[in-house]
Amino acid sequence: MTVLLTIGTSKGLFLATTENRVDWQVSGPHFAMTSIYAVGIDRRRATPRLLAGVDSSHFGPSVATSDDLGKTWSEPDEAPVAFPADTDTSLVRVWQLAPGPAGEPDVVYAGTQPSALFRSEDGGRTFTLVRALWDHPHRPEWGAGFGGQAIHTILPHPEDPARVLVAMSTGGVYRTSDGGSTWSPGNAGIKAGFFPDPYPEFGQCVHKVARDAGDPTRLYAQNHGGVYRSDDEGATWSSIAEGLPSDFGFPIVTHPGRPATLWTFPLAADSERFPPDHRCRVFRSTDAGTSWDALSAGLPTDPFYPTVLRDAMCADNATPAGVYFGTRSGEVWSSRDEGESWVQVAAHLPDVLSVKAAEL
Repeated sequence: MTVLLTIGTSKGLFLATTENRVDWQVSGPHFAMTSIYAVGIDRRRATPRLLAGVDSSHFGPSVATSDDLGKTWSEPDEAPVAFPADTDTSLVRVWQLAPGPAGEPDVVYAGTQPSALFRSEDGGRTFTLVRALWDHPHRPEWGAGFGGQAIHTILPHPEDPARVLVAMSTGGVYRTSDGGSTWSPGNAGIKAGFFPDPYPEFGQCVHKVARDAGDPTRLYAQNHGGVYRSDDEGATWSSIAEGLPSDFGFPIVTHPGRPATLWTFPLAADSERFPPDHRCRVFRSTDAGTSWDALSAGLPTDPFYPTVLRDAMCADNATPAGVYFGTRSGEVWSSRDEGESWVQVAAHLPDVLSVKAAEL
């Protein structure tokens, strides 16, 4: 078994490989001195394709692809993600790269800042703006979260290509069931305590959404204050924060093969954004958020202050599933037993922005 872990940082992309998920070989940086907010691993091909959202302060944002697991990269001369001239808008960065369902092997989605969805039909080499979402009447009222106004979650339905869910900060969850021709908000039950009306139709600051492996209509969301589950694909939401030390945080990750299993990394109140009690702990639920267990074996026991960002936590597709997270202090941690125990993959890296992992 070979597992690849991609580590996007504020100063480039690092790649880690292992045969046992204990001993890791780390290479890089690729795209040195660029920020890598988004990485996609497209496993629909015989050799997985890697996609990287490269954000250069000198050359601007782009998407690069590799068909040899990062040995070489292809980056087009023309920006593959660009707003049409009539939008009078410029791309700030790519926040998410998501392969489409298995039935559409060449479809890849990109989520951007400002909040927009782009679709590729050539494996991620070129992208086209999804106009219906860009032209949605709510868009002028979407706000900018602390990290910027961006679509950071894209969840194509695994069986129905016409159904896609996106989430953004701030704006909330939006869904389509007709291939992107129309979009509707899906935020009922999600609280936005920073508004006079705490339950608006849209405008919630969603931090991340994940889809359950056993039931594609079941979703989980980590919000700016609130952890939620939806059993109707985002039509309504209910809180699952009871049992967690805080309802604030950024990532939420689901098991790739086992229903009702998910992980999160809570942070204390918004005013601090430190782990509760300054303890490094991952919380896991195996009953769809009804209860939670703290997991920390092998993690630092000293006071711990770093943040784990929304895309800096993931799970792989191995058996048992591996779980990974990276911190803003440049540490990356791995569990090969679904969170029961942890080993350090790397330390002293730049600020970790994103991690993705897959058994090859």
